[in-house]
Amino acid sequence: MEKTARAAKGEENFLYPVPAVMISCGDFESGGNLNIITLSWVGVLCSAPPYLYVSIRPSRHSHGIIKETGDFVINIVTTELAASADFCGVKSGRDVDKFKETGLTPVKSQFVKAPGIAETAVNIECAVREIKPLGSHDVFIAEAVGVSFSDYDAAKLICNAGGKYYELGNFIGKFGYSIKK
Repeated sequence: MEKTARAAKGEENFLYPVPAVMISCGDFESGGNLNIITLSWVGVLCSAPPYLYVSIRPSRHSHGIIKETGDFVINIVTTELAASADFCGVKSGRDVDKFKETGLTPVKSQFVKAPGIAETAVNIECAVREIKPLGSHDVFIAEAVGVSFSDYDAAKLICNAGGKYYELGNFIGKFGYSIKK
């Protein structure tokens, strides 16, 4: 396989598809500086204890909020929320109130200061345990300290591949189905 000049510079992610999620942050109780950022640089690090990560550029508004509060909520995006997620990914919270502009509803979390988003299928409350600078992005390593969800199986989830959103397809089996008799 031949490397391209672009790939050699590391300017592109080639591990697709990736989830499209909205990260909500800020202090719900004080009502100050609530924000939403849409990310696809998110994933699982460990299952016991449950550790996740999000990668955010230091220049992003949410980066400073999360660094200050020490927590955030990962909100899983459905097809119905794709336009809101896209808006939250292209507009800065420095300039607009994303909750107000999208009509999304911030809800009090059980274990962190950051709000969840009422309209999403899953809210994963995360407490930051470490911040690791890695070039263009800082990685926020966080423990999942709480999860709330609606009808996850009925949700039409989306993913990002090359800057394009796709609805996830049909169910084909669950872990271990290839060896079940």
